[in-house]
This record gives sequence, C-alpha cells and structure tokens, in this order.
Amino acid sequence: MNLFKKNQIIIYTFAFMLIFAGYLNYTNRINNETKEVSAVDNQNNYINESIEEDKEENKVEEVENKKDEEEKNNEKEKVADIGDATLVNSNDVVTNYYAKSKLERDSMYSQMLETYEKILNSSNSLETQKQSAAQEITKINTIKNSIMICENLIKTKGFENCVVFVNEGSVSVIIGTNSLQQEQVAQIQNIVSRELNVKIENIHISTK
Repeated sequence: MNLFKKNQIIIYTFAFMLIFAGYLNYTNRINNETKEVSAVDNQNNYINESIEEDKEENKVEEVENKKDEEEKNNEKEKVADIGDATLVNSNDVVTNYYAKSKLERDSMYSQMLETYEKILNSSNSLETQKQSAAQEITKINTIKNSIMICENLIKTKGFENCVVFVNEGSVSVIIGTNSLQQEQVAQIQNIVSRELNVKIENIHISTK
C-alpha cells in the first residue's frame, strides 16, 4: 500500500515537471517570437524613417537646385537685359542727339518765319518792313530746303546721322562717326558748298 502511494507521488511529480517544462518552453517561445516581431518592427520603422529622411533630403536638394537654377537664369537675364539696354541706350543717345538738334533748329526757323509773317501781314508795318520781311522769309525757306538736300546727300555717302547748321555764311556739319577720311571730308565739303553756296573755308566739319 505504501509502495503504491510512493509510485503515485512519483508519477504526479514527474507529470508536474513535464507540465512545468512545457510551460517554460512555451513561454520562452512566445517571448522569442515577441522579440523577433519587435525587432522586425524596429527594423521596418528604421527603414521607413530612413526612406522618409531620404525623401526629405531629396526634396530639400531639389528645392535648392531649383532655386540655384532660377538664380542663375535670373542673373543671365539681368546680364542680357543690361547688355541690351546699354546697346539700345547708346544708339538712342546718338539718334536722339541728331533728332533733337534738327528739331531745335527747325523750331528756330519756324519762330523766325512766324515773326516775319506777322510783320508782313500787319497793317501797321511800313512797306519797307514788309519787303524786308518777305526777303527774309524767302531766304529762310531757301536755307531750310538747302539744308535738307545737304543732309540727304550726306546720308547717301554712308552717314546715317548728320546735322547741318547755317549761321551768316558759316556752316557747321556734325557727322555721326568716329573719324573721317580726307576723301570723305572733301565729299561733304563739296556737297555743302554747292547746295548752300558757301566757300570751303567757311565749312566746319566735326564728328560725334
């Protein structure tokens, strides 16, 4: 009887040990799986974070590259704009000088003609004054026409910009060029002398 009880206790003890061992084994397996899952999750999180960081870095780099490219383009445009503006302004300054000079000269002649016409048409003017005014009007119109012919003929010699001033038998000619050859000077002198009926020594030619 005692032997049976001892055997029964041994069997229970052995069974309990097997159950406990199985429980430990199960617990260890669960812990290991949990650790593996956690490690995988951590690794995935790390990968995702790396990907996001790479994306952010790429975005920043793209923005910086785009900004640099825009700045370079803007600088090129500014340089181009500045270059074009300089050229245009330089040409405009030259062209405007001759246009302005001719306008001022023609305006002076217009004022003179207006003054003489008032004298000519005034009932208070003496006959001698009217005759003098008529002569001056004819003289001014002749000079204006001769100047126009001179400037047009000078242009045919290759000088697009030129202006002629007449002052009591003395003529000044300004040519839009850096320099003139002796042959060109002679051609201009011949044109002015013939059309304005002035001596060569009274013709003054300069360049601008």
